[in-house]
Amino acid sequence: MTASQDLPAEQLHDFIESGTLYKIKGLIKALPAADVAQLLSSSPPEERRVLWEFFDETLQGEIIKYFDPEILTDLLSDKTAEEIAHVIGKVNADDDLTDIIQGLPDRLTSQVLSVLDSWDRERVENLLVYDEDTAGGLMDTQVISVRPRVTIDVVLRYLRRHDYLPETTDKIFVVDNQGRYIGFLPLSTVLVSDPATSVAECMKTSLKGIPADMSETDVARLFERYDLISAAVINDRDLLVGRITIDDIVDVIIDEADHSILGMAGLNEDSDPFAPIMKTTRSRALWLGANLITAFIASAVINIFEDTLEKVIALAILMPIVASMGGVAGSQTLTLVIRNMALGTLNASNMAWLLRRELAVGGLNGIFLSIVVAAVTAMIFNDPILGAIIAFALVINLVIAALSGVLLPGILKALGIDPAIAGTVVLTTITDVVGLLSFLSLATYFYA
Repeated sequence: MTASQDLPAEQLHDFIESGTLYKIKGLIKALPAADVAQLLSSSPPEERRVLWEFFDETLQGEIIKYFDPEILTDLLSDKTAEEIAHVIGKVNADDDLTDIIQGLPDRLTSQVLSVLDSWDRERVENLLVYDEDTAGGLMDTQVISVRPRVTIDVVLRYLRRHDYLPETTDKIFVVDNQGRYIGFLPLSTVLVSDPATSVAECMKTSLKGIPADMSETDVARLFERYDLISAAVINDRDLLVGRITIDDIVDVIIDEADHSILGMAGLNEDSDPFAPIMKTTRSRALWLGANLITAFIASAVINIFEDTLEKVIALAILMPIVASMGGVAGSQTLTLVIRNMALGTLNASNMAWLLRRELAVGGLNGIFLSIVVAAVTAMIFNDPILGAIIAFALVINLVIAALSGVLLPGILKALGIDPAIAGTVVLTTITDVVGLLSFLSLATYFYA
């Protein structure tokens, strides 16, 4: 259990409400920066701002890197560029500092950059040339490198000259005289090797440098595949430009998981649970509007068969079964495909195999479930024809749902649309329309 868990948020709320603010300092003094950030993130905006003012600029610089961009913007919205620069200048890691700058409102970004000291401005500008979601955008430029011709003894003496090593340092990178990446030297090897041994004899060359323009998703896959703690980042000339560490990759993995889960409901992964009502209302209105359109489309299909529905009332009772079953089956396939696309295990060579399998699964499930539904329907409504109609419609919809679930992510991605966000809406529309259309068309044919 962490310190933040031991410290009830209700207790802080009581101190703020009662005006005994001096007690807060004693409560939060021993908390790690990450726990303080979590505490602030879980507090309503008014209390968050009160707590924020209790921290000096050094502590603010330590905890600011743990905030979501939306919360960070809220805390700094009333600050001048000079005040913001003074706080973020306390951030040590280049990638964290760059993330904070990128998370600021556009109107503040250039102002803050202009008032940063030359060292901090250079740190940020070196990373801002890369896209935020690439290896270059993730990397930290604080790296330790050595030449292959030096001995382990020289490496040890070189390390001792540093006041501290960059966090999560598990290896030293080896470069040639022009700064091109050659390989790496694990710190464990440095500690156990003969001091007279050269770096060239001990270094590892099995792991290539990560191109700076590689997507963060692909970088995360490399870290997972090779169990990396850190890795070198190189530019298009193979020059060592920085390193990526496992803490950055954990953030990528969490962000992608949040994106996939919240995207299915049309929510932004940076959404602040304590955001203002109107802001939250606006952000959700688009998603609700899209779903409203799909509902109108399904209603339009039903309206076409108004005469049939008037004659056979049982159809209105059974319609949701066909649409619902198709939606569930399609969502299963869609989720599977999106997940494996994210993991990189799906490509053009195996997509056809997956499509055949999902069609077979959809068909078999459709046949099995249709038999059950047909039997129950015929028994309840004493109408074997009605049972046969819903059985055929169910098989058709489950097969179409499987087909849509496999093909939709690739189509949406090709159109530049995020499948995790739009996939569910489009799929639901397809399964609703196909399910209702097939069910009511068959009913119209047999009951005409």
